[in-house]
Amino acid sequence: MEIINTFKYREPWNKGKLVGQKAPFKLKEIWAIRTRLQMAGRSRDLALFDLGIDSKLRGCDLVKLRVCDVCHGDQIVQRASILQQKPSDRFSLKSRLSLGKP
Repeated sequence: MEIINTFKYREPWNKGKLVGQKAPFKLKEIWAIRTRLQMAGRSRDLALFDLGIDSKLRGCDLVKLRVCDVCHGDQIVQRASILQQKPSDRFSLKSRLSLGKP
């Protein structure tokens, strides 16, 4: 009985690419992203981007947030508690803004 080896060598997807921790955004880059999101009318993406920059939460924790986590009716909650996935500890968001007030 003869076994035929049909395995082909597949090159790794990240071969030759820069992997690992990336350099943080510069202030100029942050404002460029914010401006582009505002011009495109992508308010959800802008809100997630701003929250991510301000809170330093991971992306997986940000996308798990729901409106009911940070808002009750038309009122923004003063403090919201989030269970982070990676460090497995609670993170508290404190509201700096209120609806209709600068």
